[in-house]
Amino acid sequence: MKRIAVIGAGAAGCFCTAELRRLRPELRVDVYESGHKPLAKVAITGGGRCNLTNSFEGIRSLAEAYPRGERLMKRLLKQFSQEDTWRWFESAGVPLVLQEDHCVFPRSQDAMDIVHALLRRMEGANLLLRTPVHRIETPDQVGGDGSITKVGGDGSITKVGGDEALIPGLTRNLLVDGTPYDAVVMTTGGAPKGLPMLDGLDLEWVPTVPSLFTFTIRDEGLRSLMGLVVDASVSIPGTAFKADGPLLITDWGLSGPAVLKLSSYAARHLHEAGYQAPLSVNWLGLNEAETREILQETAAGNPRKQVSNTPVAGLQARLWNHLIAKAGLRADIRWAELGSKGLNRLVSTLTQDTYAIAGKTKFREEFVTCGGVALGNLDPATLESKRHPGLYFAGEVLDIDAITGGFNLQAAWTTGAAVARSIAAK
Repeated sequence: MKRIAVIGAGAAGCFCTAELRRLRPELRVDVYESGHKPLAKVAITGGGRCNLTNSFEGIRSLAEAYPRGERLMKRLLKQFSQEDTWRWFESAGVPLVLQEDHCVFPRSQDAMDIVHALLRRMEGANLLLRTPVHRIETPDQVGGDGSITKVGGDGSITKVGGDEALIPGLTRNLLVDGTPYDAVVMTTGGAPKGLPMLDGLDLEWVPTVPSLFTFTIRDEGLRSLMGLVVDASVSIPGTAFKADGPLLITDWGLSGPAVLKLSSYAARHLHEAGYQAPLSVNWLGLNEAETREILQETAAGNPRKQVSNTPVAGLQARLWNHLIAKAGLRADIRWAELGSKGLNRLVSTLTQDTYAIAGKTKFREEFVTCGGVALGNLDPATLESKRHPGLYFAGEVLDIDAITGGFNLQAAWTTGAAVARSIAAK
């Protein structure tokens, strides 16, 4: 009987295991998890509701959803798509619902329904909790005397030789802390500190940095508007990084889908800048000509009214007055008094309102990284290591990451399914 080791009981690891149990129930699957419970992150994602995928409607290019790994995801989604995810979980007893923002949730709005469905379909696998893996070795790392390395539960390392080391078929196996397996699937998540357990396997690793975070802004005038949500466009001046969508003003700065998308697109740029960078906000999401036209029409229709009493394009009064002050205009100025200079200042403020990013803030309980195992190490159809047959990778440990909206979990399901199908076919 073939033995498979899955390292990590997160979304990708558990989905891969569930698929292995479905496709090849005769396989022995051992799931190693250093924590005290499986799927801990899935249970809290989406505020405990679990945004498990997305309809992808409105996504013109996969690069919009996957800043890193879009070419591989385009290929793998043909094997296991968002529609396949929908069918898989509904067949597992979890009715789903599609929201207006194209995000997919359990109809119950309870992430534990997703957790329980995965655990049910993993039945028969050996779930080894509180069992960290210290080292993965290949046959060419076995000592010349036939000895193999064993790592104790306390982290102690010993060499075992003689008959005990001569495991039948050893040359066809990978070793997980000295235990032989026919295949090993790495699904350890973002691994901010890398994967020391793979030291010696000569795999290229792309350094990991945070993605999906909110911005600390120290502007007290802006932060006094906490709670307001505006459809806007945000960008980093001097770069091509830009994102649109709802923008949430918080007591620490800015959040919301627009900021989270921008943090994903610019993850490496902001890391290299020490999370200190200028941020430009276009409050209407329109270009200068369109914004000027709206202001001129408002001025023509309200010449005797104060500018502060006539917000444009549905902007909230508090935000409108903040922007008037930033434009250097008097609070009591009338539209007829604005003049070309005042109009230009207001246009500039509405389209290029600049703030200073002064740090990042973790987004809820979620933590996503960009970076991981370089995709060039792997067979793009199976995610198997080109250098080490039988060693697979799935989920966030890969150099694949996405914007918020269910795309990261879709990558976990898709890559987990690809690995399971490759192993099951052998």
